[in-house]
This record gives sequence, structure tokens and C-alpha cells, in this order.
Amino acid sequence: MARVPYVAREDLPDDQQRHYDDISNARGGRMANVFSLLLNAPELAGRIGNVGAYLRFASQIPDDAREITILTTAFEMKCQYEFTHHVPIAQRAGVRDEVIQGITSRSNRGLLPKESVFIDYARKVVNNKVDDATYAAIEHLLGRQGAVEITVVAGYYSMLAHSMLALGVELEENVAPLMPA
Repeated sequence: MARVPYVAREDLPDDQQRHYDDISNARGGRMANVFSLLLNAPELAGRIGNVGAYLRFASQIPDDAREITILTTAFEMKCQYEFTHHVPIAQRAGVRDEVIQGITSRSNRGLLPKESVFIDYARKVVNNKVDDATYAAIEHLLGRQGAVEITVVAGYYSMLAHSMLALGVELEENVAPLMPA
């Protein structure tokens, strides 16, 4: 159960509704529950939404690498909402079902080397255990800017997961959970 109310556009003062609009417009008119809760602090929600929009829609990271990183982060953080909402996005980005199963089973067997690198890197970022060899592998695959961006993806989705778990974000009524217990 959510610990703060879900905020609709009309709940916001006129001078704060732009935050709702910016978040929604960047995501194709959709307002995720996480942002509805974050809108209890509208200016903060707007800034968080801008970072997320950059990472998802404007960074140089390939879509599959980004989504593997997000799913791994969600799984490591035990964040059902994040994991469930990103599985279909990952699939549309070309992430194979074997990769998603590898994330949830904690096994990289049968995965392409680059898929394993993205999973391992996200796990190590989330758990504060990035070593030089793992960082070098990610920079080799993505370049310096891509390595910085993928690091921030893991950090950003970790922050969202912490927020969702603390604030009690719930899956929408018509959404079935996809992360195994």
C-alpha cells in the first residue's frame, strides 16, 4: 500500500502542473505510479523525470544494454514494479528471454559475452563492488561516455527502486507481476 497519495495532474497547483506534463509527455503520455508518488514533491519529481528521460531516450547506450542493466538493477533491488514494467520494454529492445531468465536465475550460462558483461556490471554497481576488470570490460563495449551513462543508469534505477520500496508503490490493477519471488 502506498505511503503517500498518488498525485494526479489536477491535484497539483497550476504552477506545478508542468512537472506532470513534462514527465508524462516524455513517456508517451503515460504516468507511471512511481512518478505519481514522487509528484508529492513536484520539483524533485520533475528533475528525476528529466534524468530518466535522458537515460532512456537520449543517451548513447544501446537499448538492449540499457534494459539489461535496468532489469538486473531491479532484480538486485527486489523491486517488482521496476522489473515488471521493464520486461516488455526490454523485449521490444531485443533482449532475449534467455537473458531475462539469466538475470532471475543468477546464471550467465548460454548468454553472449556482452550480455554477461552488462549483467555483471549492473550487479557490481548496485552492490558497490565494481573492480577494474569489470569496468574495463564495460568501457571496452560502450566507450568512456557509455560507461559513465550505464553506471548512472544502474544508480538511477537503484534510487528509483529505493524510493518505490520505501513509498510503497503498487503495480497497477491490470498488471501481473513478472519478477519471480
